Amino acid sequence: MRFENRTLGFVINFLLGVAWAVMLIGALTSFLSFYESSILFAVISALIGATPGLLGVLALEYFITDKEKLSELKKQTKLLEKLADQKEG
Repeated sequence: MRFENRTLGFVINFLLGVAWAVMLIGALTSFLSFYESSILFAVISALIGATPGLLGVLALEYFITDKEKLSELKKQTKLLEKLADQKEG
């Protein structure tokens, strides 16, 4: 994940790591809290506990993909402008 702005890339990667950590902590704490009562209930609880972290990961991955798409579209626009200039000249 390369961003032209190194600071933005660092912040996004840091937040992505935080989101994965929140997902893992939420799943583990939820699972361990209800493990003694029922395994099935503990697994369902772990899935529910992991949901906020997974939503954060999903949102950040969408942002990364959108930024990469924008970067590629800018490159394509520059190339098309060069081709149009060469065709005219």
